[in-house]
Amino acid sequence: MMKHELKISSMKEQCSEAEWEARVDLAACYRLVAHYGMSDMIANHISLRVPGEEGSFLINAYGLLYEEITASSLLKIDHQGNILSKPDFGPHLSYGVNKAGFVIHSAIHEARPEVDCVIHTHTWAGMAVSSLACGLLPLNQTSMRFLKIGYHDYEGVVLDLSEQESLCRDLGQNEALILRNHGLLTVGRSIGEAFNWMHRLEVSCRAQLAAMACNAPLNPVSKEVQESTWRQYQPGTRRPYGQMEWPALLRLADRLDPSYRT
Repeated sequence: MMKHELKISSMKEQCSEAEWEARVDLAACYRLVAHYGMSDMIANHISLRVPGEEGSFLINAYGLLYEEITASSLLKIDHQGNILSKPDFGPHLSYGVNKAGFVIHSAIHEARPEVDCVIHTHTWAGMAVSSLACGLLPLNQTSMRFLKIGYHDYEGVVLDLSEQESLCRDLGQNEALILRNHGLLTVGRSIGEAFNWMHRLEVSCRAQLAAMACNAPLNPVSKEVQESTWRQYQPGTRRPYGQMEWPALLRLADRLDPSYRT
């Protein structure tokens, strides 16, 4: 076996049925983030709370590309960063947890018990908008969904536990956060909801950059219409995000490469 070769035994028999289903969904989410051009090699992280296990969540092993993540390759850790279970990556690939991933995700899972999934990205569009003083502008219907998005000032690579408090404060009860000079973050009560928020946020950033690149006047929308549109996107005015999309996205993941289920 070559030193870089990855061969992971199934973890299915070592976890509950609910955890295995969560693992499959999370692995699919990683593949879909890669498919939609939102991955950054082995960087970034998506986490999912383990059903029925308080204080634990699943996250990627630091060293795998999103496109090769499977249900069995995921790590289960607690809010203190301890690894509760991991597969055998072999003698040459001793993968562990990205510390920044632990700091960010453990903070949000602990502060927001209703949140099941957290997604963090470093896309070119997200990093560009996070670097603009104006932030995300309500230029179109999709971006108006983020009219009241939060912002978190850059404090360096997120390795210090002291940043957890300000990170959670800036996220508040929102579903999306722009990490200034850094990237994007979304949360959801389901994995489908978090993915929906991230996809829409990414599209909003790309649309803004495309419009600004035209070097032409931007068409303004009144504050009244902005507020009205934002309210139409809020809970209670429509079905939960991701509810209809996630089964279709799983079918897409299956068509692309069903190996994520192993």
